[in-house]
Amino acid sequence: MTEWLTVALPKGRLGEKVYGLFAQAGFPCEGVLSDTRQLIFDNEALRVRYFWAKPSDVSIYVEQGAADIGVAGKDILLEYRPDVYELMDLNTGRCRMAVAAPEGAWLDPERTLRVATKFSRIAKDYYAGLGREIEIIHLNGSIEIAPLLKLSDVIVDIVETGTTLRENHLEVIDVVAQISARLIANKAAYAFKRARIGSLMSALEGKL
Repeated sequence: MTEWLTVALPKGRLGEKVYGLFAQAGFPCEGVLSDTRQLIFDNEALRVRYFWAKPSDVSIYVEQGAADIGVAGKDILLEYRPDVYELMDLNTGRCRMAVAAPEGAWLDPERTLRVATKFSRIAKDYYAGLGREIEIIHLNGSIEIAPLLKLSDVIVDIVETGTTLRENHLEVIDVVAQISARLIANKAAYAFKRARIGSLMSALEGKL
């Protein structure tokens, strides 16, 4: 009998796009995109189960084995470093992890750089690679306001169109990483369900 495959999807637009890819690849499930508070959806015929999770939690569900596979942004994988397999780039949800500063700002290379970010580990790793001494200011809200109020010199954040930066007179001064949605797998599930996951990956590749 075909094994069940449990898939963790990130809530929001990205998850809806990704589910569309899965459905086109031959793994649909009725009700996934319906306007309901239901979180878990089963397709008995295909033996595939989907559930919605907060984007930052998807990798935890996969790492802990509650999901066999899932979809997480590269930013989540770089920041939290879950013990999972990163199987493929789904080529959607593309953006950049970037450093931005006030337009025309001069950053004294001899002074400790104050960096405001939600992504503390990514920022630390990036500046460690440059040999630059920094002070991390971890924020959870609108990062763009930090340099405007002199709380930080720069920010490290996700940039999609750059509109918010421009409207706040900030500019990208460096790109830390290219971000997109990645298919990830629980290590044990990948070992025991390799054929099932492999067939899904082949079907997805045909739709990318």
